[in-house]
Amino acid sequence: MAEDDKYPESSGRRRFVKGVVGSAGMAGVGAGGVATLNAITNPTGAGGGQTTYFGVENTAGPAPRSMPIVPLEIDDEGNLRGVYPDIQEVEQQGQTVEVARMELGGITYEVDWFQYCGVQEYQGLQPGYEGDNYFRYSGGPSSYDWQPTSGQVNVEDFQDYETWTNDIGDEGIGKPALASWRSENVDNTIPIQIIRSSRIEEKIQSESGEAIDFLEAATQDGFIAILNKCTHFCCVPGFRSSTYQSADNNIYCPCHQSIYDPFSIVMERFIAFPRPEE
Repeated sequence: MAEDDKYPESSGRRRFVKGVVGSAGMAGVGAGGVATLNAITNPTGAGGGQTTYFGVENTAGPAPRSMPIVPLEIDDEGNLRGVYPDIQEVEQQGQTVEVARMELGGITYEVDWFQYCGVQEYQGLQPGYEGDNYFRYSGGPSSYDWQPTSGQVNVEDFQDYETWTNDIGDEGIGKPALASWRSENVDNTIPIQIIRSSRIEEKIQSESGEAIDFLEAATQDGFIAILNKCTHFCCVPGFRSSTYQSADNNIYCPCHQSIYDPFSIVMERFIAFPRPEE
């Protein structure tokens, strides 16, 4: 294939120099890579070990696993906020450590879910973060034309979610927004993809199983939130952002053409890093 034809225009793919942000290359491994990864992540501090989580399924491209769901809730004013796990002190390998962990929808929800692409080092993910849990709109070239560039995300902004369209994919399949979580007055932004869709509500009403139990506990009024970093090389994908192959009704990462189905919720496992020695 000629160099000019290497990246077809329909793919929306950009030429750039690849780089691994934080620990993506090591932490971005699904359950199939556990045996290999154990040798790399033998705990020298407290914590670490296998982590089970729910995410939106990777259906195409090189991404090794699903992107984790960020549980959410809606307050009395209609503002959306992420659920941060309960903070508790536990004994691990002879040390007392502070962990963020709770039972939610039949699974242990913990900050280790977001332990890839260096996000585990972000100030907002730490128990000592001093801001709130509300989602706030993000500006920038990747944001959607309809959304504000700042301010809290509110239910009122999504009233047309059953008819909204951007001429990509099927009308009414869902309305998206890009936002941040626990990212006020810190150096790093935790990016969130928010989607409101009747498909979320329909799955909860018509299906059953572990994934549906979690989905019911982690979503509300058709809203779902996802940590918006591709598990391949940490790029920021978008819902209904490309017509490339089958990506029009899905989440598409233009850097290396990974595709995620936001309506297919899967349970996966990976090896979390141990906490460093004090």
